[in-house]
Amino acid sequence: MRCKHKHFRHRRCPMAIAAALVMAGPTAYGQATDAAKEPVAPTAVAATQQLDRVEITGRHYDNAVGSSDAASQGTIRAELLKSRPALRPGEVLEFVPGVIVTQHSGDGKANQYFLRGFNLDHGTDFATTVNGLPVNMPTHAHGQGYSDLNFLIPELVDRIEYRKGPYFAKNGDFSAAGSADILYRTTLDESFATLTLGQRQYQRLVGGGSTDVGQGLKLLGAIELMHNDGPWKVPEHIRKSNAVLTLSGGTRAEGWSTSLMAYDANWNSTDQIPQRAIDAGLDRFGSLDPTDGGSTRRSSLSGEWHRSTDTATTKVAAYAVDYRLKLFSNFTYALERPATGDQFSQQDKRTIYGVSASHAIDHPLGSLSARSEFGVQLRHDRIRVGLFDTQARQVLPVDGTTRDDKVQETLLGIYGQTSVELTPWLRSIVGLRADQARFKVDSLSNSANSGSASDHLLSPKLSLILGPWSKTEFFFNAGRGFHSNDARGTTATVDPKTNDPVDKVPGLVAARGLELGARTEWIPGLQSSVALWKLDFDSELVYVGDAGATEANRPSTRRGIEWNNRYIPLPWLLVDADLAWTHARFADSDPAGNRIPNAVDKVASIAVTARDLGPWSAGIQWRYLGSGSLIEDNSVRSSSSLTTNLRVSHKLTPKAELTLDVFNLFDRKVNDIEYFYESQLPGEIAPVADKHVHPAEPRTLRLTLRVGF
Repeated sequence: MRCKHKHFRHRRCPMAIAAALVMAGPTAYGQATDAAKEPVAPTAVAATQQLDRVEITGRHYDNAVGSSDAASQGTIRAELLKSRPALRPGEVLEFVPGVIVTQHSGDGKANQYFLRGFNLDHGTDFATTVNGLPVNMPTHAHGQGYSDLNFLIPELVDRIEYRKGPYFAKNGDFSAAGSADILYRTTLDESFATLTLGQRQYQRLVGGGSTDVGQGLKLLGAIELMHNDGPWKVPEHIRKSNAVLTLSGGTRAEGWSTSLMAYDANWNSTDQIPQRAIDAGLDRFGSLDPTDGGSTRRSSLSGEWHRSTDTATTKVAAYAVDYRLKLFSNFTYALERPATGDQFSQQDKRTIYGVSASHAIDHPLGSLSARSEFGVQLRHDRIRVGLFDTQARQVLPVDGTTRDDKVQETLLGIYGQTSVELTPWLRSIVGLRADQARFKVDSLSNSANSGSASDHLLSPKLSLILGPWSKTEFFFNAGRGFHSNDARGTTATVDPKTNDPVDKVPGLVAARGLELGARTEWIPGLQSSVALWKLDFDSELVYVGDAGATEANRPSTRRGIEWNNRYIPLPWLLVDADLAWTHARFADSDPAGNRIPNAVDKVASIAVTARDLGPWSAGIQWRYLGSGSLIEDNSVRSSSSLTTNLRVSHKLTPKAELTLDVFNLFDRKVNDIEYFYESQLPGEIAPVADKHVHPAEPRTLRLTLRVGF
């Protein structure tokens, strides 16, 4: 539907820590920052600043005082990813404070994302890249900004650089709520192989390694194979294969890399089901259409070149992506077609080409020190996208095509920003971004919806950073951002199902954001940040892929507060706590009400990690997803959920480690997602408005053996 830290050493009895963490209850949320003081690489906009900064770095976080331009910006290191289990690859984004990742269908499909009062659907306002490759898909068959991270191999991740809000000039489409750049390693410390076995036919094999191939060149390769049936009454039977090959040369100062990636997956899916069917006896892990599911593949070639000196940094990157998706879903069962059922297929076939370049240089600005950065980003998508009525994955022979379109979409972005040290305790960043989008739609099913359109947008940015004083700094951030609309909505004149006249939608939808924040390390061992933010959208216009039409949602306003904490009370104990509250409303007046459906009001993630207790490590995480309104008048709300995940690891040898992951430790019967809409079951004489839910997985155990070579 729119639907920095060094290893910790301690010689206590190791088994006690796992039991202690389970019994402790949700009192803390653990990862590591570094108590040691080490220099970090400065950010692009602040490299010339000479402030007396307090910097903490290492294997877990690069979020120290003096290291960022906003309280809600940071970097997560690879070591932290090892401390918590992930049920699905996309859950690596839950390391970004305030992000919750769920699923409302099969695991071969893109995840559902929640952040800052947004039900981001499959990624509409959160931009994600992997190794420089954009993940979000404009004009996608299943939803605008579709962001499928199932091709991610977590073992290869070097770091995640995240930014929230529209305050950063280099971030363009889909980044109004935030963005995350997931960066792979180009070399590995050692070759490795991991084998994971779990309940319900879960099997995963990953192997990788890197080597010098002469003349300063390094080659990295990795492969992943996975199968899983899951708890569903219709076995998911997902089969996934994934591979990465990277050749690199040079140094951090001057070098290059090129990567090949390939991914393929097939699966069955159990979509959300109505609560009334569960109440009548349908198993909550059951299905109303056993033929739902899909297949996808993605292959890419990318490369980047960079050069850094004491006063300048230049980077050039290019990529090409080939992508395919066939998705079969049934959310209304027998509402529209009682005889054949309401299953439909969304199909997407595209090639993507892109190039980007940026240059940053230190220079004087009068008597002040400054750094300026300029960049250009160009992306072109050539798409064949369609929506078809199906039964048991076969297109209906009569009137089976709702939409079938050829689309060309080009987005050009140019940006510039300058960072200036105004005083020893104050620096400013002023930026401007200009974007132009061009759309061409050739409707093969209805020529009335063919045409061309274009749109443009200017997005100013401003940041002020004050301090540090007493290991504390303060931030003010403001900016304009946007997301693009589906190209088909920019040229449509008639509804594809009813042929009723419809209004065209703008190509780019603006958002405006403000943020006040602070970060402190005043208390030894504790790094804490707080951000008060506000984000307004002109209109949350979206293309509803399930219906093949554009839905003109109302203007919206969101505000909230985030509080993030990283604490090391003992050398071997890491504690994290991330809490967020959001107030989300439509900004206009309407008798229907002003609540934004699926806007969750509270999110929390708390974890405790104990490391290197002899050969043992352990971690426990509590994740809370609050309640949200499911309808504009707030008469129906989703249920909140609290789940607990546990990880216990034991080093068998210096190069071999055994890890036990337990998801949903206490086997709570909670839902990953809830919706409220009309559907009709076979045998019902009229549509029924009801909750539709997709359950979270029950207690799930997985055992992983990792061996290094």
